[in-house]
Amino acid sequence: MPNEGLALRNCLVVYPSDFANNAQVVVRRVDRDSVQREYPMTICHDNSGTIRPGTVAIGLTQRQWIGVSLSGDEVTIDTIQAPPFLQSIDIRVGFLRKGVENQNQEPHSADDISRNFIKTFNGVVFAPGEIITFDFKGEKLKVIVASMSVVDLPDQQNSARFGKQPHLEMGVVMDRTDVTIMKASDSMIKIKSSAKKAASNVIIAPNFKFEEMGIGGLDEEFGAIFRRAFASRVFPPALVEKLGIQHVKGILLHGPPGTGKTLIARQIGQMLNAQEPKIVNGSEILNKYVGASEENVRKLSADAEKEYKEKGDESGLHIIIFDELDAIFKQRGSTNSGTGVGDSHVVNQLLSKVIHYIPFLARLLTPLRFDQLNNTPAFGMTNRIDMIDEALLRPGRLEVHKEISLPDEHGRFQILRIHTTKMRTNNVMDTDVDLAELATLMKNYSGAEIEGFVKSATSFAFNRHVKIGTMAGIWEDVDKLRVNRGDFFKALEEIKPVYGVSEEELTDVIANGIIHHDPIVEEILDKGKLFVNQVARSTRTPRVSILLHGPPSSGKTVLAASIAWASKFPFIKLISPDRMVGFSEAQKIQFITRTFTDSYKSPLSVIVVDNLERLLDWTSLGSRFSNPVLQTLLILMARKPPKEKRLLVIATTSLRPLLTELGLSDIFDSELRVPPISNLSSLERVVREVQLFSSENELRQAMRMLSDAGFAADLNAEEEVALHLQVGIKKLLSIIEMARQEPERAGERLVSAIVDLNS
Repeated sequence: MPNEGLALRNCLVVYPSDFANNAQVVVRRVDRDSVQREYPMTICHDNSGTIRPGTVAIGLTQRQWIGVSLSGDEVTIDTIQAPPFLQSIDIRVGFLRKGVENQNQEPHSADDISRNFIKTFNGVVFAPGEIITFDFKGEKLKVIVASMSVVDLPDQQNSARFGKQPHLEMGVVMDRTDVTIMKASDSMIKIKSSAKKAASNVIIAPNFKFEEMGIGGLDEEFGAIFRRAFASRVFPPALVEKLGIQHVKGILLHGPPGTGKTLIARQIGQMLNAQEPKIVNGSEILNKYVGASEENVRKLSADAEKEYKEKGDESGLHIIIFDELDAIFKQRGSTNSGTGVGDSHVVNQLLSKVIHYIPFLARLLTPLRFDQLNNTPAFGMTNRIDMIDEALLRPGRLEVHKEISLPDEHGRFQILRIHTTKMRTNNVMDTDVDLAELATLMKNYSGAEIEGFVKSATSFAFNRHVKIGTMAGIWEDVDKLRVNRGDFFKALEEIKPVYGVSEEELTDVIANGIIHHDPIVEEILDKGKLFVNQVARSTRTPRVSILLHGPPSSGKTVLAASIAWASKFPFIKLISPDRMVGFSEAQKIQFITRTFTDSYKSPLSVIVVDNLERLLDWTSLGSRFSNPVLQTLLILMARKPPKEKRLLVIATTSLRPLLTELGLSDIFDSELRVPPISNLSSLERVVREVQLFSSENELRQAMRMLSDAGFAADLNAEEEVALHLQVGIKKLLSIIEMARQEPERAGERLVSAIVDLNS
């Protein structure tokens, strides 16, 4: 720079005939990666003759920002036509040089800095990230532009404002520009808060964007968190003091695994003007030696307490976030059998040390100063809020409990965009991929499962370029690799959500489909659709439970599973005694409870509770049953699901009178009887459907033999019929498969088995 005055004006000094004075230009530079970078600046003239034509002079901090040296670097400069004016600009302020800080310095007024900034740089263009030197009352300050917003004029569109650079974010300072002063995190400058704005060391960075932080689908949750924990901190401290309120001290994030709780914790430092968060897994605190766990808690605050003694109120924010909080904050009185550490001691230590001295996400303060310096709230993460000690959940501690639930369709679309950003930017994702379509199909996928889904899709794309017969080499056309629509749909088959549909269990049940041997079958399925629609649409009945009852092997389980599968609900689970062989009573209760609890994480859920009498361990000998399991089912099947959650329960039983004795019958909203096959007409439909006989004559002959044996042809037969046909569809299909093994005697085998069964 020709002189210090020009260096402090934040301008690009040129020869007078090259550009007009005060013109707005864009400086283009090609970096080492051959990527062109653009930087808006304002022109200043040098009348001393120091600057030669075609040469520019740039100040030290501007050179650091643009990335050019004192000589030898070339840049391209173009004029900007009508850049927009700044509505607001947020800047971080610190001392230019280290070593000038003085513990006894007078605080700098944020209002004075703002007025001087506008006076000095009126008409100068700025961009986010720009570094400038600012002379404030004889002191050299280093200023970094954090964020900005431009004036939206109706007669001046964005494309016209930016001229040839519509993508370049910038703006010109004017008299009415709102300047927000923030203290740089690495500086010890003292700034007196504005009387009209939030404090200069406001904890929230003004320019954070959740999507850029890798967080998607949590807009509503973050809105609630901001309202409860951060909204009061945006206002001037004097105003909050007038209201006589205290900031919220703690927030507990809970919800299913993989929904983004830990991701929020790891990215929280970007949202706050604080040091890198210190993230501690709850299990890391526990130690088998007496007193060691409590010592681990005290060590967490050692660095912060040391800095506070040295710097007092000017000490930085030391962020400590506890993940898997339930590992250490269990209900007092329990014992961790793995370590032998009494949970009571650890919880008491944390309640006294962490809550009263160092909230998880706060300045780590001495007890004498805690009440006076009420700062950032505590954040804890857990999948099991029911296991957290109640003393931690009361007001004044982790008082705000926010569930981070499974993302909805819009949230899944946001998360897919986050995990495919580089694919789309580098043009390695095929144009036939529709992320909105995938988001619609991926019901009940968590954020972590969506990430795994994208990885799975890329693995299918990689596989197309692997040489046949070897996994060591790749094809020469690897530069043409594209992740296409087919890859993503293959990934859908491979990656299934934990809180989704139990496809394997359901397909095993309904593998052979449903044979409509009687009009009652179609009637049951139609009524099932009505109940599904009732759950999905009715505002008065978020929970509906129906009971399918009938003799053994009559097809109750298949009908229940078919109704559930046809619902297309995102969560469908089967509770069956077949999958609880060897379970103790406590394990059964835990499994049933977990299934119902998991269903509450989905907006629409179906649970099929199969074979109730077997689940209850019922036996007629001595009338034995499991009362704890009975009480669990009574409570869970009758319980109303949480707000905005809907649940359909479909239960089956072969002993309908038993449910009345046990008090289970009252919890069902409707009952549907599934009858057995009771006439030859229905039996003929089944035999014809499964194609047991190769000719119509063989079928007619078999039906004639059954009729001659005394079985009724239809339901309206005379009561004098000697034999009453009573066979379940499942049993009949087994008989048919047995008869199929001897095709030449299939009719005889079928008739003989049915006669023996009904004799």
